[in-house]
Amino acid sequence: MKMLCIDGGGIRGVFAIAILQAIEEEFQRPVGELFDVIAGTSTGSVIAAAICLKTEMSELLESYKRYGRKIFDRQAKVGFFKSVYSDRYLRRFLQQAFGELTLADIDKPLLIPAVDLTHGRPYVHRSNYGDTKGHDLSVKLWDAVLSSCSAPVYFPPNNINNKYLSIDGGLWANNPSLVCITEALHNFNKSMSEIKILSIGTGQQNIDFSIDDDKYWGIKQWLPFQLPSMKVTPKLLDLALHLSSESVSYHCKLLLENRYLRLNEELGEEMPFDEIKFIDELIELGKQVFKKKTGEIGNFLSDNRGSKV
Repeated sequence: MKMLCIDGGGIRGVFAIAILQAIEEEFQRPVGELFDVIAGTSTGSVIAAAICLKTEMSELLESYKRYGRKIFDRQAKVGFFKSVYSDRYLRRFLQQAFGELTLADIDKPLLIPAVDLTHGRPYVHRSNYGDTKGHDLSVKLWDAVLSSCSAPVYFPPNNINNKYLSIDGGLWANNPSLVCITEALHNFNKSMSEIKILSIGTGQQNIDFSIDDDKYWGIKQWLPFQLPSMKVTPKLLDLALHLSSESVSYHCKLLLENRYLRLNEELGEEMPFDEIKFIDELIELGKQVFKKKTGEIGNFLSDNRGSKV
């Protein structure tokens, strides 16, 4: 069973899309046809849902470029009294991309981690496959994706049909690889030896938390301001997402060994998930990673198609 897992990371998702676009061009097939299960968290959920609808990655990349500037247009400097960003343009982008499709309309196995904030528990939106008991398939696809993208402080929680509030799945599964392993074992009845995962990150930041003279850290250290704009940097959230992804990668590599292929790259500097000026640089880096890892990717996809689930 081949599974594709895509990390969260805001606008840095263009790094993952560039890799996936290169895969489509190399194998001359929609990337979704090469995998049995697709999973994505936060920005990764946008990409995963698009893959399930057979959207070309080149088209998705252009959408990120076009909408990124609108989505990350600040309505607040810090986020004390309202979220830093409105979800207006993000919601519009997702509604245009996915229309009125519900999870029931998606036959391809799709996993979207989110958080049920109202009841304080992790949650996975699943498409219409296998055992759907206890899962609400009436949720709109765009609604499920918006939930997974709703990073605390930066975007408001998403209201799911007035039943519960939902926020970013990156808080517990920024790298959804363990979610996929669990799904394969329990819902598809696969053994560990039958699971193969291609995991794509959104770049590894060098997040600088240097030692300074102030041992009583406050918001200035965790969410530093950029002067003179007073724009707050999402340093703490970026750190949490990074740690979540890398810890999952470590455990998955131990569990799956050479059946776990992780594609990620050091960014060499801080590239906050909401900083659109790095788009072109991230796209180029994604292309370089594919070029460097083409052989490994080819071996992973040796039969050029997914297996039967």
